[in-house]
Amino acid sequence: MSAARLYNITKTLLSYGLDELIPSQKIPWYGKVGRACLFWLTNKHPEKPAGLRLRLALQQLGPVWIKFGQMLSTRRDLLPLDIALELALLQDQVQPFDGVLAQQLIENALEIDDISEYFSDFEQTPLASASIAQVHTATLVDEHNQPQKVVIKVIRPDIREQIDADLALMEQFSKVVAKLINEAKRLRPVEVVKEYKKTLLDELDLMREGANAIQLKRNFEGSDSLYIPYVYSDYSRVNVLVMERIYGIPVSDTEALVAQNTNMKLLAERGVEVFFTQVFRDSFFHADMHPGNVFVSYESPENPKFIGIDCGIVGTLNKEDKRYLAENFIAFFNRDYRQVAQLHVDSGWVPKDTSVEEFEFAIRTVCEPIFNKPLAEISFGHVLVNLFNTARRFNMQVQPQLVLLQKTLLYVEGLGRQLYPQLDLWKTAKPFLEDWVKQQVGPWSVLKQVYANLPFWAEKMPELPDLIYHNLKQQRNSPAPLPQPSHKPLLLGLFAGSAMIVSGLCYLQHDLVAAGIAAICSLSGFILAWRSAT
Repeated sequence: MSAARLYNITKTLLSYGLDELIPSQKIPWYGKVGRACLFWLTNKHPEKPAGLRLRLALQQLGPVWIKFGQMLSTRRDLLPLDIALELALLQDQVQPFDGVLAQQLIENALEIDDISEYFSDFEQTPLASASIAQVHTATLVDEHNQPQKVVIKVIRPDIREQIDADLALMEQFSKVVAKLINEAKRLRPVEVVKEYKKTLLDELDLMREGANAIQLKRNFEGSDSLYIPYVYSDYSRVNVLVMERIYGIPVSDTEALVAQNTNMKLLAERGVEVFFTQVFRDSFFHADMHPGNVFVSYESPENPKFIGIDCGIVGTLNKEDKRYLAENFIAFFNRDYRQVAQLHVDSGWVPKDTSVEEFEFAIRTVCEPIFNKPLAEISFGHVLVNLFNTARRFNMQVQPQLVLLQKTLLYVEGLGRQLYPQLDLWKTAKPFLEDWVKQQVGPWSVLKQVYANLPFWAEKMPELPDLIYHNLKQQRNSPAPLPQPSHKPLLLGLFAGSAMIVSGLCYLQHDLVAAGIAAICSLSGFILAWRSAT
């Protein structure tokens, strides 16, 4: 990073008095000396609230800092509510770069002499412009010689150098904060910046965004709830993405939606359904669903469908995170605060030595007044904020992998309430989550796991006789003639397990009679093994 950029960032932060947000007793002596040396950089906005000053400073610093502030606005567990609300107002307002330069970048990426080789009607004036890229419209003649209306997204030139420089400074700031603030272990600023860096750098790879869009489109193929535009992969590169052009009403334009008689209640409920389906069914969710990236199709307003664009940021959750989240949500729905507290301890989100009784009482104290209102009037996001503030007192560890999920949930709830203020998020989500949990822990889940493991078991079955023979031989040749327990239960159990595998394989071959006979043999073997062992 150049000295000029470092000085400009320092000047901006100090001119908005952001150094005053750090308590004086937390600043080491060398920090105070350094601040005194910059005596001419004074707070020029002392009358403004701290949150407003922080927002204005980030806007002045540019796109990397704006996006960081937008991410922080969703971390209500890290920031006071007033600052988080101010950061949520950050707008990504960036002037477009020259359309002629954009055309040259596209031609270079596709290794063509003129853009007309692939595209006609290329519009040099961008359709939209953001901090990372901008979008132009064109017409593509596909392999069937059919004209297709498309949009071409192209990364800004030289943006990577600015991003790398600013991220390097952010990483240094995070290390300083980690040393200065006692709560740093819980806040994990270094990890937060690292997660942000990964997310931001992923946005620079448009091939990744294209792959994300293809995956989301496949997950919702034939869905009445969500449509993802088609990606023309053959014409896409790391810095260029060609996608089907969509036509829809911005989801924030409620007047236009009402004017075409859109079923607003169904639309809001489908927004919730799409979110929970992506998270719990697919473990792959669009994590940047702010109003600018969501449209509503003009077709069939009585049966409305969302259109999602800009899939550069997606989130994934592992099986354990999904299960704990679903069980936490259901416990909240049922006001089972004991279960919420226990789940936080079991998942490691709070230290293992946390008193479950004290944690339960703290959660109940915060949440019960909220739940005295009708469920339709309760903000899910507000409940989460209160939970995080409570868990902070019990040294809750910030979960970086849940950052995108928290942000998306806040977006979805805000979007749903905007479309249909009477939306009962709890009523809409609860049946979905209960069904999902049943599928994960019920008998069908066990059968699905057995079914998934059948090929592996079938591969290992021929080895079982040799393993049994060598095990028995080894025990017989053992130098210490200890009393040997009966091997009958073990052998019967192995027989029963083998019969179960055979039953499954026969079922896969649609031989239902053989599958039934093998299943009966398996059940009989398990019963005999159990009786022999007791």
